[in-house]
Amino acid sequence: MIKSIAIDDETYALEVIKSLAERVPFLEIEATFTNAIEGLEYAKNNRIQLVFLDINMPDISGIDVATLLPKEILVVFTTAYSEFAVQGFELDALDYLLKPFSLSRFLKACQKAQDWIELNPDSENQYTFVKSNDGQVRIDFNDLLYCEAQGNYVTFRSKTHKVMSRMTLTEAEKMIPSYFIRSHRSFLVNKKLVQKVERHQVWVEDQKVPVSGSYYQDLVEKL
Repeated sequence: MIKSIAIDDETYALEVIKSLAERVPFLEIEATFTNAIEGLEYAKNNRIQLVFLDINMPDISGIDVATLLPKEILVVFTTAYSEFAVQGFELDALDYLLKPFSLSRFLKACQKAQDWIELNPDSENQYTFVKSNDGQVRIDFNDLLYCEAQGNYVTFRSKTHKVMSRMTLTEAEKMIPSYFIRSHRSFLVNKKLVQKVERHQVWVEDQKVPVSGSYYQDLVEKL
C-alpha cells in the first residue's frame, strides 16, 4: 500500500483526488491539506511515500514545497497550468497531471509510483514496531513471510518467530511495504519471498499460505 497525501489550496481538487484514489487498490490518501506548510510538515513527520502536489498556491508554490520535501518522497504535480511542466520535471517529479485529469491518467501516475517503489526498496522503511504482550516488538520486513488475521489480532510470521498484535489486517497492511499482497482475505504475503503459487496455496519460503479464488488472479498478476 502506497502511503500518500495531497496538497492543494482548492478543496474541490482534493475531493477529486480522494475520489479517484478510492478506486486504486494499492494507494491510500492518509490526509489532505489546503495549507501547503501543514502538508509539508506532515510529510516530514510521517511515513509518506508519495505527495500529490498543486503548483499554483498562495504563500508558497508547489515547486518550493517540492524542494523542501525529503528526497525519498515521490512527487506528482497536479496543476491546471501546463507552463509549469518543464520546471516540475527539472525537480525530478515522478509525474505531472494536468487538470482536469481522468481516472486512467491518475492510475498511470500511481502505477509509476508503485513501480518505482518496487525497484527501489531502500526508499521504504525496512521495519516497523508493533505492540504485543511483550511490549513494542520490531518487525523486519525483509524477514517477514506473511501476516495472518485471526479475529481481532494479526500474526506477523517471520523466518524465525511469530508476533501477535491486536489490530485488523487492513491496519497491518498500512504499516508494511507495498510488496505485501493479499492471497486471501485473511493473509498478506511477501511477494519477494514467494517460491511457488498453486491454485489454492502459495509457498512463501517453506510456509504454505492459503489462496482464495477471489484473490488468485490478482496475486498471480502482481508477482
